[in-house]
Amino acid sequence: MKKAEIKLTIELDDNNVPENITWESTDAENKEALAVKSMMLALWDHNYKNSLRIDLWTKDMPVDEMKRFFYETLQTMADSFLRATGETNIVEDLRDYCAHFAEKMEITETK
Repeated sequence: MKKAEIKLTIELDDNNVPENITWESTDAENKEALAVKSMMLALWDHNYKNSLRIDLWTKDMPVDEMKRFFYETLQTMADSFLRATGETNIVEDLRDYCAHFAEKMEITETK
């Protein structure tokens, strides 16, 4: 059986606010740690039937980038949900909401 590890490193200031977030994976082509500004980790606890989450962002994460991060996360959640369940109708609704979110947050397509 093949195994892979994902390592997250969070550097905190004196108030426990993230200053730096890096991640690396044993499966990645590039073995160097990659710096990021925000992360969302969601895990399913099948024993308790609930989600476990870690949402972190650095104190210098720009608000406009956070808006795009949420937008893209919602979009990829729709992709994942479709692959996992095949529920096309609700995924279409979620994509409609993503378009609404992008409009309200004044998010434009990146070139």
